[in-house]
Amino acid sequence: MTRQTSLDNTMTALADPTRRAILQQVAIGEARVTDVAKPFAMSLNAVSKHIRILERSGLVQRRKSGREHLLTLNMVPFDEAMAWMETQRAFWKQRLVVLDELLQAEDAANEIGEG
Repeated sequence: MTRQTSLDNTMTALADPTRRAILQQVAIGEARVTDVAKPFAMSLNAVSKHIRILERSGLVQRRKSGREHLLTLNMVPFDEAMAWMETQRAFWKQRLVVLDELLQAEDAANEIGEG
């Protein structure tokens, strides 16, 4: 999976409030799929679809213990998304500083020309 695909999968997973609520549950600690599904007014099958999207993004990992399916949070995709966002923030912050300097210089030149 490419880095861009990984980021796309992470952002897609985080875009849904149900999936974010699932992540909040597993952030507390390992949880059974059936326990994760309880708070939601939807079928276990529907919750399982959300969990599969979270698994595809790598945000949660599933392990089997007998008949139980247990979910744990994986922070790596969060860290990768945060690194990407920080890079974008720094890039655009610098671009806006340059734009501000250009606009201030233009305003100063206009004031001299009017004076």
